[in-house]
Amino acid sequence: MTTTQTRRHLAAVLAALTAAALLTACDSGWSAGNSDDKVRFGYIGDFNGASLIAIADAKGLWKKHGLTAESKVFTNGPLQIQALGTDNLDFGYIGPGAMWLPASGQAKVVAINTLGNSDRVIAQPGISSMQQLKGKTVAVPEGTSGDMILTLALKKAGMTKSDVKIVPMDPSTIVSAFSSKKVDAAGFWYPAAATIKKQVPGLVELAKNSDFEDTISFPTAFVAGNKVVADQPEKVKKVLAVLRDAIEFRSEHTDEAIALTASKLGIPADQMKADAANNKLLGVDELDKLTKDGTVDKWLKGMNDYFVGAGKLKRPVDPKTYYTGDLFTGAGK
Repeated sequence: MTTTQTRRHLAAVLAALTAAALLTACDSGWSAGNSDDKVRFGYIGDFNGASLIAIADAKGLWKKHGLTAESKVFTNGPLQIQALGTDNLDFGYIGPGAMWLPASGQAKVVAINTLGNSDRVIAQPGISSMQQLKGKTVAVPEGTSGDMILTLALKKAGMTKSDVKIVPMDPSTIVSAFSSKKVDAAGFWYPAAATIKKQVPGLVELAKNSDFEDTISFPTAFVAGNKVVADQPEKVKKVLAVLRDAIEFRSEHTDEAIALTASKLGIPADQMKADAANNKLLGVDELDKLTKDGTVDKWLKGMNDYFVGAGKLKRPVDPKTYYTGDLFTGAGK
């Protein structure tokens, strides 16, 4: 088998495993999602993706707003968008790298969460520049913020993905592959990168979100299925009320929010605190203001320009077609 065939075979196997993981996540005990008082919510196991769910669970916010919630952990945003599209999930969480999926009409962004700075291009010890990755093997979870940071970093270095050997991988596979030195580098994120750093102490960070903050922002967000937004307005309003309460609590009681999230995920509090420090938290009043004054639209337009250049979108999209900011601000009245 040639090197190209091997890579294609690996990609096919990983795709099959990802699909199996999606089916497992969607079919293991989910109840029907067509009731206005029952919500199926996806999240990712880090501070950005899980903190509001942890707060809502611990503080009784679902019950306060007349809901019962089932939450399931996913490894990335694209899997949740798939689950939304097949009616196996009502709401979910995505990082900035998956924002092209709602922009392409596959879901609605119902709430902005944080501004992320968790993404990195990491490399094995001895590699000190993006240029040194030329011809080397780079792992990346396709369609995620890890993919996004890698693409941006390559472009800044005057390179493209064709200059390296891209190997699509699930996040958990990247941890083991990088730690065992089966790949030279990865487009990845914290806190998983911290796990690798413990196993590869000389790990090098070649790029991070803040390297590009002058030209692009990296909002994380909560998304909903198109049918849920269209057909279940009461459910959407209740969920947004929960998220607004949780956002307010997180901004006012950040240390407790970190502790609650650490407890939910079974992660040490100090590790969760380090994870939280990689992101800018936004209060609910601030989010209302940023939505109304067009700042959020500006963030999303900047991301759309990136996605067009990266080949994810054919043309720029008006954020008003997929960001339901009026529903978010309206849920606070």
